[in-house]
Amino acid sequence: MDALDHVSMTFARHAAVVSSLHPPLMEEIVTRQAAPSYIAIDLGKTHCRVKLRRASTTTELRGAGFPGFAAAGNVNLALDAIQPLVSTIMDEGPDIVGLGAGAAGVESNPDAAREAAQRIRSLWGFDVVIASDVLTAHIGAFGAGPGTVLVAGTGSVAYRVDADGTVSRSDGWGPWLGDEGSGRWIGQAGLACALRSADRRGPHTSLEDDARAIAGDIRHVPHAVTGGTDVARALASFAPVVLARATAGDVVAGGIVRKAARRLAQTASSIADPRLPVSVVGGLTNDTSFLRLLLNELALRDLTTRRPAGTSLDGAEMLAAHRDLPHEKHAIRV
Repeated sequence: MDALDHVSMTFARHAAVVSSLHPPLMEEIVTRQAAPSYIAIDLGKTHCRVKLRRASTTTELRGAGFPGFAAAGNVNLALDAIQPLVSTIMDEGPDIVGLGAGAAGVESNPDAAREAAQRIRSLWGFDVVIASDVLTAHIGAFGAGPGTVLVAGTGSVAYRVDADGTVSRSDGWGPWLGDEGSGRWIGQAGLACALRSADRRGPHTSLEDDARAIAGDIRHVPHAVTGGTDVARALASFAPVVLARATAGDVVAGGIVRKAARRLAQTASSIADPRLPVSVVGGLTNDTSFLRLLLNELALRDLTTRRPAGTSLDGAEMLAAHRDLPHEKHAIRV
C-alpha cells in the first residue's frame, strides 16, 4: 500500500467515525426548516384577517369581521368569520401547533370569548389563545415592552401596558356609549351634518350629496345605514368620505375631522405615561392627512409617538408562541 492509499483509507475511517457520532445532522436541518407554525387572527368589527408565517413565506387572508363579543349571537358570528379563512390556510401544511387571536369585545364578554376559543380548538385540535384585539395590537406595536397603543379604527380605545403587566384603558365603550373620534364616530357625525344640511338646520356641506348617493333619496339614508346587522360598521363606511371631503376643503367635514383627532388625543392622554411612547394603529391611520393631524394633537399633549413595530397579527402570533409576556394574565388559553 503506497502512502496515498494509506491516507485515503485513514480519511475514510475518520469520516465513518464522524458520521456515526453525528447521524442526525441532516435531520436537524430538516427540523429547522419545518419549525412549528402558528396561525394568527385579527378579528375586528370591519375585517377578519388570518396569517400563517412559514420559514420562507407568509400567507394572509382577509374576510368580513363581526360585531364583537358584546353583541348577541357573538360566538356563532365569530366562528362564521374565522372558520372559512382558517380552513383555507390550514392547507398550507401540517406543522401548525397553535392559534392566537385578537378579537373585539373579549374584555366585555370573556365567557363568550372562551367558548369561541374552545370551539376553535375542537375544530382543529391545536392550542388556542384569545385576547382583546387591543391587547394583540399592543404586543404588535411594542413586543414585550411598555407603552400606550391608541387604536383608531371602526371603534377607538387607548390601552397602556406597564413593564409589570399592569393595564390601563380609556374608552372602547362601543358605538353607542363611546368610541369617540373613531371611524364610526366620524361617519355618524358626517351623516348627521349631511341631514342637517338637507333640512337647512345647519350649514351646507358637500356631504349632503354624498349621503344622498348612498340611497338615491335623502329620506332613505337612515334605513340604508341602520337597517343592517352591523350598524357601527355601516356608519364607519362613511368615514373615508368625510376624510376626503375634509382634505378637499369642505368646512363642515374639516371641523368633524379636527374634532375627531382631538377626541382621540384626549383618550390617549387620559392614561398615557409621558415617559413612555404612544403608537397609533387602526384603519384611520391609512389616511395620511388625518394621521398627521392626530400626531400633532398628541404632541400638543407632550406625548412622544413611535411607529408601531408590527401589526395586531404579529401580536397574535407572538402571544400564541410565548407564554412569558407581561400581557399573559390578560389572555385566555384553552
